[in-house]
Amino acid sequence: MATFNYTGTSHSLFILLGIPGLEDQHPWISLPFFISYLVAFFGNSILLLVIITERSLHEPMYLFLCMLAVADLILSTTTVPKALAIFWLHAGAISLDGCVTQIFFIHATFIAESGILLAMAFDRYVAICDPLHYNAVLGRVAIVRIGVAVVLRSFCVILPDVFLVKRLPFCRGNVLPHTYCEHMAVAKFACADIRVNVWCGLSVLLSTVVLDALLILVSYSLILYAVFRLPSRGARQKALGTCGSHLGVISMFYLPGIFTIITQRFGRHVPLHTHILLANVCMLAPPMLNPIIYGVKTRQIWERVLSTLSSQRKLCRV
Repeated sequence: MATFNYTGTSHSLFILLGIPGLEDQHPWISLPFFISYLVAFFGNSILLLVIITERSLHEPMYLFLCMLAVADLILSTTTVPKALAIFWLHAGAISLDGCVTQIFFIHATFIAESGILLAMAFDRYVAICDPLHYNAVLGRVAIVRIGVAVVLRSFCVILPDVFLVKRLPFCRGNVLPHTYCEHMAVAKFACADIRVNVWCGLSVLLSTVVLDALLILVSYSLILYAVFRLPSRGARQKALGTCGSHLGVISMFYLPGIFTIITQRFGRHVPLHTHILLANVCMLAPPMLNPIIYGVKTRQIWERVLSTLSSQRKLCRV
């Protein structure tokens, strides 16, 4: 059980250092952050606009992609502007309430993205393994229910972590060697037993992101089994082609996180700034690359973007 019998002063303000050990390089480090945020913001905004305005794209896969784009916008906007403020203005101060709010949105959005990727894997499974019942299984009502379930799950599982952090007394320091507030990084400054925080955070990770990854693995195992049973090579290539974009997005979501965990677990001699940079890659890469992957790999989206750009050019000429 956690004990909270500390009666001294508890910090209500934290200082984010950015990338520790590379403070003199912050102006240069800010460039990839700024560029990635611009790409993520405009790429996901264009993706949303194209899917919403093009009625032919109002299909389950693209509606799930809309959800993913919204999650990407929230994730990047929650982290990158504050990081840029640290790099450019040395504005690393953040209140405890602001820190807790950032923790909530980062973790809730991350869990939501994992749930959306699982829904997209289920969409591909039904489309390939049971195409005759695709419209019946993934109708509009089912998609709305899946979206609501993803949001409710992400909010409900992360609220205990937020309350556990909020009630901690902080006396061991208030300088965070990071660009954003992270649950356990903040909890380590507490003057109390944080074992409940540790186990709660671990249980949330296992019951959401890890479980989703296992279910996605099962889905694609069944998909591959069905694909390689198809009689013609052309049918197999077409079926695998519909999964290419989703597999690329899954890779961008899970691989940086797995690499970060391995580095933190076994890379004891790896400099701190390397850990922080890898953690930021987990936040920057998916929102930036997801619209690029789907924009390039999905013909309908690419054609719609090109037609919109060409019409804008004609209007400008007129």
